[in-house]
Amino acid sequence: MSTLLHGRPRIPHGISSANLRQQLRAPQPSPKSRSLISIRAQTASTTQKQQPASEKARQKPTASQDTTHVAIKTDEPTDPAHVTNGAGSQGADMEVDSVLAKELSENGFRSTRRTKIICTIGPKSSSTEMLGTLAAGGMNVARLNMSHGDHEWHKTVINRIRKLNKDNGYSVAIMMDTEGSEVHLHELQQPHKAEVGEEFILTIRNPAVIPGKKGLGVSYEAFVDDVQVGDHVVVDGGMVTLDVLEKAGPDVRCKVADPGIILSRANLTFRRDGHIVRARNSMLPVLSSKDWVDIDFAIQMNVDFIAVSFVKTADVINNLKSYLSSRCDKVIEIVAKIESHDSVPNAQDIIEASDAIMIARGDLGAQIPLEDVPSVQKEIVMRCRQQGKPVIVASHLLQSMIEYPTPTRAEVADISDVVRQRADALMLSGESAAGAYPDKAVAVLRAVSGRIEEWCRQEKYGQIMLPQLAPNADGRVSEELCASASAMANNLGASAIFVYTRRGYMANFLSRCRPDCPIFAFTDQQDVRQRMNLRWGVMPFRLDFAANPEENIEITFQ
Repeated sequence: MSTLLHGRPRIPHGISSANLRQQLRAPQPSPKSRSLISIRAQTASTTQKQQPASEKARQKPTASQDTTHVAIKTDEPTDPAHVTNGAGSQGADMEVDSVLAKELSENGFRSTRRTKIICTIGPKSSSTEMLGTLAAGGMNVARLNMSHGDHEWHKTVINRIRKLNKDNGYSVAIMMDTEGSEVHLHELQQPHKAEVGEEFILTIRNPAVIPGKKGLGVSYEAFVDDVQVGDHVVVDGGMVTLDVLEKAGPDVRCKVADPGIILSRANLTFRRDGHIVRARNSMLPVLSSKDWVDIDFAIQMNVDFIAVSFVKTADVINNLKSYLSSRCDKVIEIVAKIESHDSVPNAQDIIEASDAIMIARGDLGAQIPLEDVPSVQKEIVMRCRQQGKPVIVASHLLQSMIEYPTPTRAEVADISDVVRQRADALMLSGESAAGAYPDKAVAVLRAVSGRIEEWCRQEKYGQIMLPQLAPNADGRVSEELCASASAMANNLGASAIFVYTRRGYMANFLSRCRPDCPIFAFTDQQDVRQRMNLRWGVMPFRLDFAANPEENIEITFQ
């Protein structure tokens, strides 16, 4: 796919060295010795790629912050029940996620799920009871789509999630997703099931004046100018396709060609002769005035991630990072959504500028040829893994489960392929926001991910060559330390890698290596803990750090 994604060539770089190979050939510790291999590094500075967004976090770290301890545990706990005893505890020492504790106790360290699950919260999943069910079922990140609901509704949901985290020791992170400036429908009172041959009037005026409740309002003032008779209007990434029959003033009469469900505020794209129409709509800004108001709300609510819709270039990411840096002390990571025709050729620059990437296949498939979506997805996942950036695959993973309690076998195969590519996270959209079975959809993702991850470990599948990221020797210490720890853990068949981090960077480097065993990341900051919950293979814990690093290890290994 190098013809579709332009950027720097990938630099082959092994994750082991001659010194590491000699180290791995050395005699292993005897069974009587302590089942812990500890690797420590201390650096005096951080690289530019490692620095967080906020000015406060950019201040020079103290020595204690830069001291990193990575420990490899080579056996299972003698009493798995003791893990569960700490479930949801918030004592002076360590706070443990009760769901993770139960999974560790039942399945053991190496069988824990590595791929993270993101759930879009909507009418079907916003209650305290359902949020608790999703969190208990494996939800790692809750996504709030600002295309729907007002700030008061979203605030209520955020407060419910925070209470669940506090009461149960969870670390569910919160992602706010901007609406973007692309063309979309107005708010609908309820979803409408469109049948073949049914006619609608798409209008830029008030749709209520159109008789028969067949009017659909369009957000884009130049809609009538951009479309022509014979064009196809693709609704919500292909959920419904309309043929343009007639233009009359502010109205466009259309007939349903491909039936489906029309959802409120669904995105619209236009196609002519098999190609996307890029007219005045291509000049719309990435972030609208509404998006900036929503971003201020996200800052006020201290969310963990902001997802930016319809990113075209890296400039908007850099601008938003600068804005966040001047407005808040907390680090809010930016997730760039690859879902437009313009973002594909600029993907490499967008990946480098962003903190994470979301491949929104629904809208992407409406703007590029369908047959190109799988290869673009695979290429972006690989580039994100090489750059150490979390990558989320979204849209249509379990589309049938919006209506039915079981998925199609093709959907299961699609999820399996994403897991084999070692993407960091799978995301549910309508399945969890408006579907009839959000809890069952999460259960399917959890079960399929766990099984395919086990297969990948057995077959040694999915490892890639990693380029060197750090521009100087100081930064490279962290890279090489984590690569060595990962390789050593794989060679020793270790049960887990323990990392102690104040900012999450070492955990991110370890996740980039995709070791066979889970990564237990301990931090004294709850917001860092929640951000790490998006990283592949990272199991985050909150720990009140002792002054002596050895004491931290003793606490976590007891």
